[in-house]
Amino acid sequence: MADAPRRPSFPKFFLAIVCQFVYPILVVGLGGDWRWGAGWAFGLWFSGFCLATLSYLYVRDPALLAERSRRPGTGGEPTWDRVALVAITVLFMAWFVLMPLDARRFHWTAGFPVAWQVLGGVLLLLGSFFMFRAVADNTFASAMVRIQAERGQQVVSSGVYRLVRHPMYLGATAMTLGAPLLLGSRWGLALGLLIIAVLALRILGEERLLADQLEGYDDYRKQVRYRLFPGVW
Repeated sequence: MADAPRRPSFPKFFLAIVCQFVYPILVVGLGGDWRWGAGWAFGLWFSGFCLATLSYLYVRDPALLAERSRRPGTGGEPTWDRVALVAITVLFMAWFVLMPLDARRFHWTAGFPVAWQVLGGVLLLLGSFFMFRAVADNTFASAMVRIQAERGQQVVSSGVYRLVRHPMYLGATAMTLGAPLLLGSRWGLALGLLIIAVLALRILGEERLLADQLEGYDDYRKQVRYRLFPGVW
């Protein structure tokens, strides 16, 4: 059994907060145009979401913040999940860097219609809602696939978990599609679809583990039918 992680110290938390302000500068800097409105919008949205989530968890649920701050491999998670986390991390970093290079600096993508960009902005708002509510509604929303026996993990079926079984992944899906639509990057869309495919595979493994090891999860699956997309899957 893994030991319960400790709440991050205030200096570490403060450093994490300060680091969030880098994202808008990174996006616009990679794009090579400081007047790029869509780049600023995405960068500020991403920083704002991270700041709001970190601050909420530090004040309201420090145990979950500590859990989500675990280093990979320290939670007793299965090997396949460590591989999945590495794949998701690498793909996300490539997605984040490639979008501004594609959409603004090198113009590999000619651009998207305004309606697509508006849709991208709406998806980002939906994404931030579901990702934030997922951690606000579920104190066991670890970044790893594992049973938190040391924290007395239980099935959570309230809030956004009444809609789909994996609202965090639903929010991440909206984000990975919304950002490239807003910025105008076909390469970002392609990488976003690849990230979603990896998330879907991870969901299948996660559900097998939860059904085997978490009491009440089978009943929850009967209560909430859909894993990721309401009415679809």
